[in-house]
Amino acid sequence: MRKRIFWLLPDLASARRTMDDLLLARVENRHIHFVARDGADMTGLHEANLFQTSDIVHAAEMGLMVGGGVGVVAGVVVAMFPIVSDSPQWGLVGVLAVLGAVFGAWAASMIGSSAPNSRLRAFEKDIEAGKILLMVDVPRSRVEEVETLLRNAHPEASFAGVDPAIPAFP
Repeated sequence: MRKRIFWLLPDLASARRTMDDLLLARVENRHIHFVARDGADMTGLHEANLFQTSDIVHAAEMGLMVGGGVGVVAGVVVAMFPIVSDSPQWGLVGVLAVLGAVFGAWAASMIGSSAPNSRLRAFEKDIEAGKILLMVDVPRSRVEEVETLLRNAHPEASFAGVDPAIPAFP
């Protein structure tokens, strides 16, 4: 299980030095993400992708739950009023629940991909002011080690929090 640590860096040079220090501390490149304002030069940095900058994961989760619920309700209604035979067809409840969940997750993720990540809302003003947000995903056992490294090596950076609930796949 990993935790996501947030740091605000004042400029590109500081972000590059921080990236180098994290790589030397054996944090993999794929677990280091930087977010800057639109049009900012991110050369040499591992820029955050759609999963980190949009609300796609949260939207897909919500769509999965709502779509599955609607599918169950529709399945019960269809099963109670059979069209093909005289007996209720309860197998349709499961089929419609799965179809509703898949459709709900797909539709909601399309909407969520265009919405900014709600977890990053607190950093919007700093990012627009020119700061660079660092998100580094580390195992729980290394959180203190990485925080100490960044605090000691980069006094110009400011600690911005820890997100305990990062998705497992992006």
